[in-house]
Amino acid sequence: MATEDTVQLNEAHAPQQASLDAFDSILESVKQELIKLRHSHDKHEPEYFRAVKDVSDSDLASFSASDLESVRVANSAYGLHLFGKVKIPAVDNAYIHIRIFGSAKENTDGSSPDEREYKLHSIHTEEVVKDDGDHVFRAIFGKNDALEWFDT
Repeated sequence: MATEDTVQLNEAHAPQQASLDAFDSILESVKQELIKLRHSHDKHEPEYFRAVKDVSDSDLASFSASDLESVRVANSAYGLHLFGKVKIPAVDNAYIHIRIFGSAKENTDGSSPDEREYKLHSIHTEEVVKDDGDHVFRAIFGKNDALEWFDT
């Protein structure tokens, strides 16, 4: 399994066409998963989506491939790991962090972008435990929040 310790992500940079194409190929599943994630967290811990609490589901998911602002990419024996920062156009300074996995299509070695298929691995949700024991939850990040390795 690929982990932060076994896979070296490159530095954050503007997405190249291959990353935009990968994101575009899973765009609808990202939108569906984001709405599902929001509804699930709103039942138990609404703080995750507090930054967009007054935004409709359709506005929350109004992003397109052109809203992918930054990516970090790494290769492993398993395939391509693409982390992306996606702007939520309906809200100032609101972003989601996504993780995409690309693997070789059947009967190919996956060495070129058209030989890969992509799937959403996860949308980042964060729980931080402060020194006083308080928990802080979020799924919406700001422009200045670093795009780091995550599993959830």
